[in-house]
Amino acid sequence: MRIFLIVIDSFGIGAMPDAAQYGDDGSNTYGNVVASTGVSLPNLISLGLNNIDGVAKKVSKERSLNAIPNPQAAYARLSEKTPAKDTTAGHYEIAGLVLANPFKVYNTFPEEIVHDIEKAAGVQFIGNEVASGTEIIQRLGPLHLKTGCPILYTSQDSVLQIAADISIISLEELYRICEVARSVMVGPRAVGRVIARPFVHENGKFRRTEDRKDFALKPPGKTLLDILAENCISVTSVGKIQDIFCGRGIAKSIHTGNNEEGLRALCDLSKNAEDGLIFANLVDTDMLYGHRNDAIGYASALKFIDNTLPKIIKNLEEKDILILTADHGCDPTTPSTDHSREYVPLLIYGTHIKPVNLGTIEGFDCISSFVKAAFGLQKKDRIFDLIYLH
Repeated sequence: MRIFLIVIDSFGIGAMPDAAQYGDDGSNTYGNVVASTGVSLPNLISLGLNNIDGVAKKVSKERSLNAIPNPQAAYARLSEKTPAKDTTAGHYEIAGLVLANPFKVYNTFPEEIVHDIEKAAGVQFIGNEVASGTEIIQRLGPLHLKTGCPILYTSQDSVLQIAADISIISLEELYRICEVARSVMVGPRAVGRVIARPFVHENGKFRRTEDRKDFALKPPGKTLLDILAENCISVTSVGKIQDIFCGRGIAKSIHTGNNEEGLRALCDLSKNAEDGLIFANLVDTDMLYGHRNDAIGYASALKFIDNTLPKIIKNLEEKDILILTADHGCDPTTPSTDHSREYVPLLIYGTHIKPVNLGTIEGFDCISSFVKAAFGLQKKDRIFDLIYLH
């Protein structure tokens, strides 16, 4: 049996009850993108996306999200247990690890932290602010070219990001600087990820490359991936899953630069992969569009995913299971460029899956529990017992 677990990065479906505490009251990534662009996602809808609790509604004067009769998948709305809204916490919880104390979020990095990284790495930074990655390289790119100093910034996620033009600082050197920063950002200072952001320039314009690399902390506890590996069940990662989990429990990793490459890999794996878990993250919705408040781009990325789903589904074998979910929201229609504290969808599809409404479930970790039950690693799981047809 193969389980395809696909995370559509930042595909939130409405503000959680505590969203106001995070500055996210009114966020609804899916609903607001539809209201803004009119995008239709017939394949996700056919699985049950619009049937999920709280989704079907009028989202603008002209547009509504309508539930359908007889959806093809089991469906639910998931709330996050971890008091956070970042990528690492979301993925950890999907993999069964709920963080009691989420990683630290910075507006700017304290002087002593900057000093310690600069001293250890032998560099001097410019920047040190909250910014969009594409915006800050346009603004500080000329100064970077003049001084040779890497650009330091964050995005109000639990990240420290370092950007450099690879004609000034080689890719290998940028990775080294990030490794040094990772060694500094531990303990009380810890961020979930240190991210290398290489870019290039031409005719006064600066463009990021697809050689981004995430330097994550090792998960502070056992995850689903560890448990599967201990039981000789293969895990194949697609996209940034390898980086998020520091490779732990992963037998094979497929690096991708964008959703097109990730979806192509998933199509190939649906034809050729052996039994095990295929765990993928499709990042463009978040990285390219959510953080840039680009609703049209976000809609286009969703449409591309939706159009590709039938190609994956047609290759599923009799016992295979497809799971679609998200890790947080990132509503591109709100003034914020940050992640948003939202419910996320859960869609579970397969020939042995009963298409039922699972309601609203507390905890992304229900996915880990379901996967373990499906692979026979635990005897009882509420979702599995409700929807799996033996």
